[in-house]
Amino acid sequence: MARVGENGVNNAFDTRTKEQKAIDEWLPITSDRNAKWWYSTMHNVTAMVGAGVLSLPYAMSQMGWGAGVTAMLLSWVITFYTIWQMVEMHEMIPGKRFDRYHELGQFAFGEKLGLWIVVPQQMIVEVSTCIIYMVTGGKSLQKFHEIVFPNVKPLKLTYFITIFSSIEFLLSLLPNFNSLSSVSFVAAVLSVTYSFIAWTASIKEHAIGTQVVSYDPRSSKSSDNVFMFLSALGNVAFSYAGHNVVLEIQATIPSTPENPSKKAMWKGVLIAYLIVAICYLPVAFVGYWVFGNGVDDNILLTLHRPVWLVAAANIFVVFHVIGSYQVYAMPVFDMFETFAVRSMRFKPSFLLRFVVRMVFVAFTLFVGITIPFFGGLMGFFGGFALAPTSYYLPCIIWLILKKPKRFGLSWTINWVCIIVGMLLTLLSPIGGMWSIIKSLKTYQFYQ
Repeated sequence: MARVGENGVNNAFDTRTKEQKAIDEWLPITSDRNAKWWYSTMHNVTAMVGAGVLSLPYAMSQMGWGAGVTAMLLSWVITFYTIWQMVEMHEMIPGKRFDRYHELGQFAFGEKLGLWIVVPQQMIVEVSTCIIYMVTGGKSLQKFHEIVFPNVKPLKLTYFITIFSSIEFLLSLLPNFNSLSSVSFVAAVLSVTYSFIAWTASIKEHAIGTQVVSYDPRSSKSSDNVFMFLSALGNVAFSYAGHNVVLEIQATIPSTPENPSKKAMWKGVLIAYLIVAICYLPVAFVGYWVFGNGVDDNILLTLHRPVWLVAAANIFVVFHVIGSYQVYAMPVFDMFETFAVRSMRFKPSFLLRFVVRMVFVAFTLFVGITIPFFGGLMGFFGGFALAPTSYYLPCIIWLILKKPKRFGLSWTINWVCIIVGMLLTLLSPIGGMWSIIKSLKTYQFYQ
Protein backbone atom coordinates (compact mmCIF):
# COMPACT_ATOMS: atom_id res chain seq x y z
CA MET A 1 0.00 0.00 0.00
CA ALA A 2 1.32 3.45 -0.93
CA ARG A 3 2.10 5.72 1.99
CA VAL A 4 0.20 8.98 2.22
CA GLY A 5 1.73 12.02 3.89
CA GLU A 6 0.13 14.23 6.50
CA ASN A 7 -1.22 16.52 3.83
CA GLY A 8 -2.93 13.73 1.89
CA VAL A 9 -0.26 13.55 -0.83
CA ASN A 10 1.05 10.20 -2.06
CA ASN A 11 4.68 10.14 -0.87
CA ALA A 12 5.72 7.94 -3.78
CA PHE A 13 5.02 10.80 -6.19
CA ASP A 14 5.70 13.80 -3.92
CA THR A 15 8.56 15.86 -5.37
CA ARG A 16 7.89 19.09 -3.49
CA THR A 17 10.70 20.91 -1.71
CA LYS A 18 10.59 21.58 2.02
CA GLU A 19 9.68 25.20 1.33
CA GLN A 20 6.86 24.22 -1.04
CA LYS A 21 5.47 21.80 1.53
CA ALA A 22 5.50 24.52 4.19
CA ILE A 23 3.63 26.90 1.89
CA ASP A 24 1.06 24.23 0.95
CA GLU A 25 0.47 23.53 4.63
CA TRP A 26 -0.29 27.23 5.17
CA LEU A 27 -2.46 27.96 2.10
CA PRO A 28 -6.26 27.64 2.60
CA ILE A 29 -6.97 24.98 -0.04
CA THR A 30 -4.15 22.51 0.71
CA SER A 31 -3.57 23.00 4.44
CA ASP A 32 -6.07 20.35 5.57
CA ARG A 33 -6.94 17.17 3.63
CA ASN A 34 -9.00 15.36 6.26
CA ALA A 35 -12.50 16.13 4.99
CA LYS A 36 -15.23 13.46 4.90
CA TRP A 37 -17.62 12.82 2.03
CA TRP A 38 -20.43 14.73 3.71
CA TYR A 39 -18.23 17.83 3.78
CA SER A 40 -18.56 17.74 0.00
CA THR A 41 -22.34 17.66 0.31
CA MET A 42 -22.42 20.55 2.77
CA HIS A 43 -20.04 22.79 0.84
CA ASN A 44 -21.69 22.10 -2.52
CA VAL A 45 -25.21 22.72 -1.21
CA THR A 46 -24.01 25.89 0.48
CA ALA A 47 -22.34 27.02 -2.76
CA MET A 48 -25.26 26.32 -5.08
CA VAL A 49 -28.52 26.72 -3.16
CA GLY A 50 -28.18 30.40 -2.39
CA ALA A 51 -29.27 33.68 -3.87
CA GLY A 52 -29.92 31.96 -7.18
CA VAL A 53 -32.87 29.87 -6.00
CA LEU A 54 -34.72 32.98 -4.80
CA SER A 55 -34.61 34.52 -8.28
CA LEU A 56 -35.86 31.47 -10.18
CA PRO A 57 -39.62 32.32 -10.05
CA TYR A 58 -38.72 35.78 -11.39
CA ALA A 59 -36.66 34.18 -14.17
CA MET A 60 -39.62 31.94 -14.98
CA SER A 61 -41.86 35.00 -15.27
CA GLN A 62 -39.43 36.50 -17.79
CA MET A 63 -39.28 33.33 -19.91
CA GLY A 64 -42.76 31.79 -19.57
CA TRP A 65 -43.69 28.18 -18.91
CA GLY A 66 -42.26 26.49 -22.00
CA ALA A 67 -38.85 28.16 -22.15
CA GLY A 68 -38.60 28.39 -18.36
CA VAL A 69 -39.15 24.71 -17.66
CA THR A 70 -36.79 23.77 -20.52
CA ALA A 71 -34.04 26.08 -19.25
CA MET A 72 -34.35 24.79 -15.68
CA LEU A 73 -34.25 21.09 -16.55
CA LEU A 74 -31.59 21.39 -19.27
CA SER A 75 -29.32 23.43 -16.97
CA TRP A 76 -29.62 20.84 -14.20
CA VAL A 77 -28.72 17.99 -16.57
CA ILE A 78 -25.80 19.80 -18.24
CA THR A 79 -24.23 21.03 -15.02
CA PHE A 80 -24.72 17.64 -13.36
CA TYR A 81 -22.70 16.13 -16.21
CA THR A 82 -19.98 18.79 -16.11
CA ILE A 83 -19.52 18.61 -12.35
CA TRP A 84 -19.03 14.85 -12.75
CA GLN A 85 -16.29 15.65 -15.27
CA MET A 86 -14.60 17.99 -12.80
CA VAL A 87 -14.60 15.34 -10.07
CA GLU A 88 -13.16 12.74 -12.48
CA MET A 89 -10.39 15.03 -13.72
CA HIS A 90 -9.16 16.01 -10.24
CA GLU A 91 -6.76 13.05 -10.15
CA MET A 92 -6.58 11.94 -13.76
CA ILE A 93 -2.75 11.93 -13.58
CA PRO A 94 -1.32 9.37 -11.09
CA GLY A 95 0.14 11.10 -8.05
CA LYS A 96 -1.01 14.55 -9.18
CA ARG A 97 -3.99 16.40 -7.76
CA PHE A 98 -5.45 19.42 -9.53
CA ASP A 99 -6.39 21.23 -6.34
CA ARG A 100 -7.50 24.39 -8.11
CA TYR A 101 -9.54 25.06 -11.23
CA HIS A 102 -6.69 27.00 -12.86
CA GLU A 103 -4.26 24.10 -12.30
CA LEU A 104 -6.50 21.85 -14.38
CA GLY A 105 -6.77 24.59 -17.00
CA GLN A 106 -3.00 24.99 -17.12
CA PHE A 107 -2.56 21.25 -17.64
CA ALA A 108 -5.05 21.30 -20.53
CA PHE A 109 -4.16 24.58 -22.26
CA GLY A 110 -0.57 25.16 -21.17
CA GLU A 111 0.99 26.99 -18.22
CA LYS A 112 0.43 30.56 -19.41
CA LEU A 113 -2.65 30.18 -21.63
CA GLY A 114 -4.44 28.03 -19.04
CA LEU A 115 -3.84 30.65 -16.39
CA TRP A 116 -5.27 33.42 -18.59
CA ILE A 117 -8.28 31.35 -19.63
CA VAL A 118 -9.36 30.13 -16.19
CA VAL A 119 -8.22 32.64 -13.56
CA PRO A 120 -10.02 35.74 -14.91
CA GLN A 121 -13.29 33.81 -15.30
CA GLN A 122 -13.03 32.11 -11.94
CA MET A 123 -12.15 35.38 -10.22
CA ILE A 124 -15.10 37.16 -11.84
CA VAL A 125 -17.42 34.35 -10.73
CA GLU A 126 -16.25 34.23 -7.15
CA VAL A 127 -15.90 37.97 -6.62
CA SER A 128 -19.26 38.74 -8.27
CA THR A 129 -20.96 35.99 -6.26
CA CYS A 130 -19.59 37.46 -3.04
CA ILE A 131 -20.87 40.90 -4.08
CA ILE A 132 -24.31 39.49 -4.87
CA TYR A 133 -24.39 37.69 -1.53
CA MET A 134 -23.55 40.98 0.18
CA VAL A 135 -26.63 42.49 -1.48
CA THR A 136 -28.77 39.42 -0.77
CA GLY A 137 -27.80 39.35 2.89
CA GLY A 138 -28.49 43.07 3.27
CA LYS A 139 -31.86 42.92 1.53
CA SER A 140 -33.03 39.91 3.50
CA LEU A 141 -31.90 41.54 6.74
CA GLN A 142 -33.83 44.68 5.76
CA LYS A 143 -36.95 42.64 4.97
CA PHE A 144 -36.67 40.85 8.33
CA HIS A 145 -36.37 44.21 10.11
CA GLU A 146 -39.43 45.60 8.31
CA ILE A 147 -41.54 42.56 9.24
CA VAL A 148 -40.47 42.31 12.89
CA PHE A 149 -40.45 46.05 13.55
CA PRO A 150 -43.21 47.47 11.30
CA ASN A 151 -43.61 50.68 13.31
CA VAL A 152 -39.92 51.59 13.36
CA LYS A 153 -38.63 54.10 10.82
CA PRO A 154 -37.17 52.15 7.85
CA LEU A 155 -33.39 52.11 7.61
CA LYS A 156 -31.40 52.49 4.43
CA LEU A 157 -30.34 49.35 2.58
CA THR A 158 -26.71 50.42 2.81
CA TYR A 159 -26.87 50.11 6.60
CA PHE A 160 -28.09 46.53 6.41
CA ILE A 161 -25.43 45.55 3.87
CA THR A 162 -22.81 47.05 6.18
CA ILE A 163 -24.20 45.13 9.18
CA PHE A 164 -24.11 41.92 7.14
CA SER A 165 -20.50 42.59 6.08
CA SER A 166 -19.34 42.87 9.71
CA ILE A 167 -19.94 39.13 10.13
CA GLU A 168 -18.04 38.38 6.92
CA PHE A 169 -15.06 40.41 8.13
CA LEU A 170 -14.89 38.18 11.20
CA LEU A 171 -15.45 34.81 9.49
CA SER A 172 -12.97 35.58 6.72
CA LEU A 173 -10.18 34.94 9.25
CA LEU A 174 -11.02 31.22 9.37
CA PRO A 175 -7.96 29.56 7.81
CA ASN A 176 -9.36 26.93 5.40
CA PHE A 177 -12.37 25.02 4.04
CA ASN A 178 -12.49 22.45 6.82
CA SER A 179 -12.60 25.21 9.44
CA LEU A 180 -15.80 26.33 7.69
CA SER A 181 -17.48 22.95 8.13
CA SER A 182 -19.78 24.03 10.98
CA VAL A 183 -20.71 27.27 9.20
CA SER A 184 -21.31 25.36 5.99
CA PHE A 185 -23.46 22.75 7.73
CA VAL A 186 -25.74 25.40 9.23
CA ALA A 187 -25.89 27.24 5.90
CA ALA A 188 -26.79 24.06 3.99
CA VAL A 189 -29.59 23.14 6.41
CA LEU A 190 -31.01 26.65 6.35
CA SER A 191 -30.87 26.83 2.54
CA VAL A 192 -33.07 23.75 2.28
CA THR A 193 -35.34 25.18 4.99
CA TYR A 194 -35.97 28.56 3.37
CA SER A 195 -36.39 26.95 -0.05
CA PHE A 196 -39.11 24.78 1.48
CA ILE A 197 -40.67 27.84 3.13
CA ALA A 198 -40.58 29.78 -0.16
CA TRP A 199 -42.75 27.34 -2.09
CA THR A 200 -45.00 26.18 0.76
CA ALA A 201 -45.75 29.77 1.80
CA SER A 202 -46.49 30.52 -1.87
CA ILE A 203 -49.08 27.74 -1.90
CA LYS A 204 -50.55 29.17 1.31
CA GLU A 205 -50.99 32.57 -0.35
CA HIS A 206 -52.54 30.90 -3.40
CA ALA A 207 -55.07 29.17 -1.15
CA ILE A 208 -56.19 32.56 0.20
CA GLY A 209 -56.83 33.64 -3.39
CA THR A 210 -56.58 37.42 -2.94
CA GLN A 211 -54.27 38.02 -5.89
CA VAL A 212 -55.06 38.09 -9.62
CA VAL A 213 -52.40 36.02 -11.39
CA SER A 214 -51.26 36.66 -14.95
CA TYR A 215 -48.75 34.70 -17.01
CA ASP A 216 -48.58 37.30 -19.76
CA PRO A 217 -45.21 38.91 -20.65
CA ARG A 218 -44.00 41.29 -17.95
CA SER A 219 -43.83 44.26 -20.34
CA SER A 220 -45.98 45.62 -23.14
CA LYS A 221 -42.81 46.31 -25.15
CA SER A 222 -41.45 43.41 -27.17
CA SER A 223 -37.89 44.73 -26.88
CA ASP A 224 -38.11 44.79 -23.07
CA ASN A 225 -39.39 41.22 -23.01
CA VAL A 226 -36.48 40.08 -25.18
CA PHE A 227 -33.95 41.69 -22.84
CA MET A 228 -35.71 40.23 -19.79
CA PHE A 229 -35.66 36.78 -21.40
CA LEU A 230 -31.90 37.05 -21.94
CA SER A 231 -31.38 38.27 -18.37
CA ALA A 232 -33.43 35.33 -17.08
CA LEU A 233 -31.08 32.90 -18.81
CA GLY A 234 -28.24 34.47 -16.85
CA ASN A 235 -30.20 34.13 -13.61
CA VAL A 236 -30.62 30.40 -14.26
CA ALA A 237 -26.91 30.05 -15.09
CA PHE A 238 -26.02 31.84 -11.86
CA SER A 239 -27.94 29.20 -9.90
CA TYR A 240 -25.50 26.50 -11.01
CA ALA A 241 -22.19 28.04 -9.94
CA GLY A 242 -20.78 25.26 -7.76
CA HIS A 243 -18.23 24.19 -10.38
CA ASN A 244 -16.03 27.14 -9.49
CA VAL A 245 -15.21 25.68 -6.10
CA VAL A 246 -15.61 21.94 -6.73
CA LEU A 247 -11.90 21.14 -7.24
CA GLU A 248 -10.99 23.26 -4.24
CA ILE A 249 -13.52 21.33 -2.15
CA GLN A 250 -12.23 17.99 -3.43
CA ALA A 251 -8.70 19.08 -2.54
CA THR A 252 -9.67 18.85 1.15
CA ILE A 253 -10.53 15.13 0.88
CA PRO A 254 -7.74 12.56 1.54
CA SER A 255 -6.74 10.28 -1.32
CA THR A 256 -4.81 7.05 -1.89
CA PRO A 257 -4.40 4.89 -5.01
CA GLU A 258 -6.74 2.34 -3.40
CA ASN A 259 -9.30 4.92 -2.32
CA PRO A 260 -9.08 8.04 -4.54
CA SER A 261 -10.78 11.22 -3.43
CA LYS A 262 -13.27 11.08 -6.31
CA LYS A 263 -15.21 8.28 -4.59
CA ALA A 264 -16.01 10.31 -1.49
CA MET A 265 -16.36 13.52 -3.50
CA TRP A 266 -18.81 12.06 -6.00
CA LYS A 267 -20.94 10.57 -3.23
CA GLY A 268 -21.20 14.01 -1.67
CA VAL A 269 -21.84 15.76 -4.99
CA LEU A 270 -24.56 13.28 -5.97
CA ILE A 271 -26.50 13.92 -2.77
CA ALA A 272 -25.91 17.66 -3.12
CA TYR A 273 -27.32 17.72 -6.65
CA LEU A 274 -30.41 15.81 -5.58
CA ILE A 275 -30.91 18.42 -2.86
CA VAL A 276 -30.44 21.14 -5.48
CA ALA A 277 -33.23 19.65 -7.60
CA ILE A 278 -35.53 19.34 -4.57
CA CYS A 279 -34.92 23.00 -3.73
CA TYR A 280 -34.80 24.59 -7.19
CA LEU A 281 -37.66 23.03 -9.10
CA PRO A 282 -40.50 23.49 -6.57
CA VAL A 283 -39.44 27.08 -5.80
CA ALA A 284 -39.20 28.00 -9.50
CA PHE A 285 -42.39 26.33 -10.68
CA VAL A 286 -44.64 26.86 -7.64
CA GLY A 287 -43.48 30.46 -7.18
CA TYR A 288 -44.29 31.32 -10.79
CA TRP A 289 -47.57 29.39 -10.70
CA VAL A 290 -48.77 31.32 -7.63
CA PHE A 291 -47.58 34.85 -8.45
CA GLY A 292 -47.20 34.84 -12.25
CA ASN A 293 -45.58 37.96 -13.64
CA GLY A 294 -46.11 39.77 -10.33
CA VAL A 295 -43.27 37.97 -8.57
CA ASP A 296 -40.26 40.00 -7.39
CA ASP A 297 -36.65 39.21 -8.30
CA ASN A 298 -36.40 37.71 -4.79
CA ILE A 299 -39.49 35.63 -4.05
CA LEU A 300 -39.21 36.22 -0.30
CA LEU A 301 -39.88 39.91 -0.98
CA THR A 302 -43.19 38.91 -2.64
CA LEU A 303 -44.43 36.76 0.24
CA HIS A 304 -46.50 38.41 3.00
CA ARG A 305 -48.21 35.58 4.90
CA PRO A 306 -47.80 33.97 7.34
CA VAL A 307 -45.76 36.86 8.69
CA TRP A 308 -43.69 34.88 11.18
CA LEU A 309 -42.74 32.29 8.56
CA VAL A 310 -41.69 34.92 6.01
CA ALA A 311 -39.60 36.64 8.70
CA ALA A 312 -37.97 33.32 9.59
CA ALA A 313 -37.20 32.56 5.93
CA ASN A 314 -35.48 35.92 5.47
CA ILE A 315 -33.27 35.50 8.53
CA PHE A 316 -32.45 31.96 7.32
CA VAL A 317 -31.30 33.48 4.03
CA VAL A 318 -29.05 35.87 5.94
CA PHE A 319 -27.35 33.03 7.82
CA HIS A 320 -27.08 30.91 4.69
CA VAL A 321 -25.42 33.54 2.52
CA ILE A 322 -23.00 34.22 5.37
CA GLY A 323 -21.70 30.69 4.77
CA SER A 324 -22.02 30.86 0.98
CA TYR A 325 -19.95 34.03 0.88
CA GLN A 326 -17.12 32.27 2.72
CA VAL A 327 -17.25 29.19 0.44
CA TYR A 328 -16.77 31.40 -2.63
CA ALA A 329 -14.28 33.72 -0.94
CA MET A 330 -11.93 30.93 0.20
CA PRO A 331 -10.54 30.18 -3.32
CA VAL A 332 -10.05 33.94 -3.82
CA PHE A 333 -8.13 34.14 -0.55
CA ASP A 334 -6.08 31.17 -1.72
CA MET A 335 -5.21 32.85 -5.03
CA PHE A 336 -4.13 36.11 -3.43
CA GLU A 337 -2.19 34.43 -0.64
CA THR A 338 -0.50 32.07 -3.11
CA PHE A 339 0.56 35.04 -5.23
CA ALA A 340 1.80 36.91 -2.16
CA VAL A 341 4.00 34.10 -0.80
CA ARG A 342 5.16 32.51 -4.07
CA SER A 343 5.49 35.46 -6.44
CA MET A 344 5.90 38.43 -4.08
CA ARG A 345 7.98 36.32 -1.63
CA PHE A 346 6.08 37.46 1.45
CA LYS A 347 6.50 35.28 4.51
CA PRO A 348 3.35 33.31 5.43
CA SER A 349 1.87 35.03 8.47
CA PHE A 350 -1.36 35.99 10.19
CA LEU A 351 -0.75 39.66 9.31
CA LEU A 352 -0.55 38.86 5.59
CA ARG A 353 -3.73 36.80 5.79
CA PHE A 354 -5.50 39.53 7.78
CA VAL A 355 -4.64 42.29 5.30
CA VAL A 356 -5.52 40.28 2.19
CA ARG A 357 -8.88 39.15 3.51
CA MET A 358 -9.94 42.45 5.06
CA VAL A 359 -9.22 44.27 1.79
CA PHE A 360 -11.26 41.75 -0.20
CA VAL A 361 -14.29 41.90 2.09
CA ALA A 362 -14.11 45.70 2.10
CA PHE A 363 -14.04 45.73 -1.71
CA THR A 364 -17.13 43.52 -2.04
CA LEU A 365 -18.88 45.67 0.56
CA PHE A 366 -18.13 48.85 -1.39
CA VAL A 367 -19.38 47.44 -4.70
CA GLY A 368 -22.44 45.88 -3.06
CA ILE A 369 -23.44 49.22 -1.55
CA THR A 370 -22.79 51.05 -4.83
CA ILE A 371 -24.68 48.68 -7.15
CA PRO A 372 -27.30 46.76 -5.09
CA PHE A 373 -29.28 45.39 -8.06
CA PHE A 374 -29.99 41.75 -7.25
CA GLY A 375 -31.63 40.58 -10.50
CA GLY A 376 -29.50 42.58 -12.92
CA LEU A 377 -26.24 41.52 -11.30
CA MET A 378 -27.17 37.84 -11.49
CA GLY A 379 -28.32 38.12 -15.09
CA PHE A 380 -25.10 39.78 -16.18
CA PHE A 381 -22.55 37.73 -14.25
CA GLY A 382 -24.51 34.50 -14.69
CA GLY A 383 -23.97 34.53 -18.43
CA PHE A 384 -20.69 36.42 -18.58
CA ALA A 385 -18.65 34.23 -16.25
CA LEU A 386 -20.68 31.47 -14.58
CA ALA A 387 -21.90 29.89 -17.82
CA PRO A 388 -18.36 29.32 -19.17
CA THR A 389 -16.98 27.79 -15.97
CA SER A 390 -20.05 25.63 -15.25
CA TYR A 391 -21.54 24.75 -18.64
CA TYR A 392 -18.76 24.28 -21.15
CA LEU A 393 -15.19 24.90 -19.95
CA PRO A 394 -15.14 21.43 -18.26
CA CYS A 395 -16.31 19.94 -21.59
CA ILE A 396 -13.54 21.66 -23.55
CA ILE A 397 -10.91 20.44 -21.07
CA TRP A 398 -12.44 16.94 -21.22
CA LEU A 399 -12.21 16.88 -25.04
CA ILE A 400 -8.56 18.02 -24.91
CA LEU A 401 -7.45 15.54 -22.27
CA LYS A 402 -9.68 12.52 -22.87
CA LYS A 403 -9.83 12.81 -26.67
CA PRO A 404 -13.12 10.89 -27.19
CA LYS A 405 -13.92 9.44 -30.61
CA ARG A 406 -15.11 12.09 -33.05
CA PHE A 407 -18.90 12.07 -33.50
CA GLY A 408 -19.18 9.41 -30.81
CA LEU A 409 -21.62 9.72 -27.91
CA SER A 410 -19.18 11.42 -25.50
CA TRP A 411 -17.92 13.80 -28.20
CA THR A 412 -21.49 14.75 -29.18
CA ILE A 413 -22.69 15.31 -25.61
CA ASN A 414 -19.75 17.58 -24.88
CA TRP A 415 -20.32 19.66 -28.00
CA VAL A 416 -24.01 20.08 -27.19
CA CYS A 417 -23.04 21.39 -23.74
CA ILE A 418 -20.45 23.71 -25.29
CA ILE A 419 -22.95 25.18 -27.77
CA VAL A 420 -25.63 25.73 -25.10
CA GLY A 421 -23.10 27.32 -22.76
CA MET A 422 -21.66 29.61 -25.42
CA LEU A 423 -25.13 30.86 -26.34
CA LEU A 424 -25.70 31.70 -22.67
CA THR A 425 -22.35 33.51 -22.54
CA LEU A 426 -23.08 35.56 -25.65
CA LEU A 427 -26.72 36.45 -24.99
CA SER A 428 -27.55 36.65 -21.27
CA PRO A 429 -25.03 39.42 -20.34
CA ILE A 430 -26.89 41.70 -22.77
CA GLY A 431 -30.10 41.22 -20.79
CA GLY A 432 -28.31 41.57 -17.46
CA MET A 433 -26.66 44.84 -18.50
CA TRP A 434 -30.01 46.15 -19.76
CA SER A 435 -31.54 45.34 -16.37
CA ILE A 436 -28.72 47.11 -14.49
CA ILE A 437 -28.97 50.22 -16.70
CA LYS A 438 -32.74 50.32 -16.25
CA SER A 439 -32.34 50.06 -12.48
CA LEU A 440 -29.70 52.81 -12.44
CA LYS A 441 -32.16 55.25 -14.01
CA THR A 442 -34.54 55.01 -11.05
CA TYR A 443 -32.14 54.23 -8.22
CA GLN A 444 -31.33 56.85 -5.60
CA PHE A 445 -27.76 56.25 -4.50
CA TYR A 446 -27.02 55.84 -0.80
CA GLN A 447 -30.70 55.18 -0.13
